[in-house]
Order: sequence, then structure tokens, then C-alpha cells
Amino acid sequence: MVQIDDKIISLDIFEKKFCCNLGKCKGACCIHGDAGAPLEQHEAETLEKILPEVMPYLSEKSKQAITEKGPHYLDRDGDLVTQLVKGAECAFVVMEDGIAFCGIERAWMDKKVDFRKPISCFLYPIRVKKYPDFEALNYDQWEICRDARKDGVEKGIEVFRFLKDPIITKYGEAFYNEMEEAYKLLQQRDEE
Repeated sequence: MVQIDDKIISLDIFEKKFCCNLGKCKGACCIHGDAGAPLEQHEAETLEKILPEVMPYLSEKSKQAITEKGPHYLDRDGDLVTQLVKGAECAFVVMEDGIAFCGIERAWMDKKVDFRKPISCFLYPIRVKKYPDFEALNYDQWEICRDARKDGVEKGIEVFRFLKDPIITKYGEAFYNEMEEAYKLLQQRDEE
């Protein structure tokens, strides 16, 4: 583990390789799972505000799920998550040529909203768990991402480097720079 400020970071984030390949996985992380994407309270509030701008990007079944149940709900663990369509895919999924994309992000790309997507999605495969005194950042190794792990090894891209933009979005550039410094120290340690 590496500690930066009040963040405890798994060594896997520095040591493992990852490079998402939508052509192979087809955005499976947006479709599979037993709950919607984790949301922070402010993100849930933002989703409610931007919903009119996002809805045109969504399928009829997604619009129906959101209209009937709302854009988010509390899962069985009591965590705030995005709404699902019939207990399956995220209600914000947009299918394009057989690949799942985020409808929120599509609206952001078109400059309709200033919220890109939930940080839990943007940071994936890093999962953040908040505790009273610190946050734990762990690398989630889901089977559906096997091609991303393979591509990461082939391209030599560490998890944290693949996720540079979302890490900076969540924690700031200074935090990311400290991750780079920690990585260098870990490399030096391994060479000794």
C-alpha cells in the first residue's frame, strides 16, 4: 500500500497494467453487474438537474425506467447508484454499433451538460471506498476486463497512468504527480 494524504492506494494500481479496449469488451461494465454505478450525493443531485438534457440520448426503455423509478436508487447495501433497466444494464447506457457508451457522457461531449459521468465510472477499474479517516483506492479485476489487462501489458500502461484524467478530475493534479513520484520510488525499490 501507498499513502498519499488521506488516501491509501493499493500497490496493484501502480504495478498492474490496464488499457480499456471497447472494441473487445463492448462496454460490458455498463451492462453487467448487480447494481448501478456508485454515485456520490452531489452526483445524484447533479443527475436530477441535468436529466432533461440527458434524456434525449437514452433509449425508450431507459427513459421509462428513469421516469418510473428515478435516475438513482439505494442498492441492497444502502449505497446510492444509478438506475437500472429491468435489474440489468445501467439506465444511462447508449448502444452504438453494439458498444455500450454513457448517455451522460454523450450529452457532455455535445456540450449539453458540464457533468461528464459518475466518477466511479470514469475511475474504473479503480474503486474507492470511504472510511471515517481515509479513502481506500483498490484495483478491481473483473473478468470482463481481461482484454484490457492484456492490452495494458502489451502497451506497458499502468492502471494509474491509464486513469490519469479521472484521477486528476477526482483528486487534482498535485495528487496525480505524487502518484508518479510514488511509482518512481517503487521502481527504485524493486531495482535494489
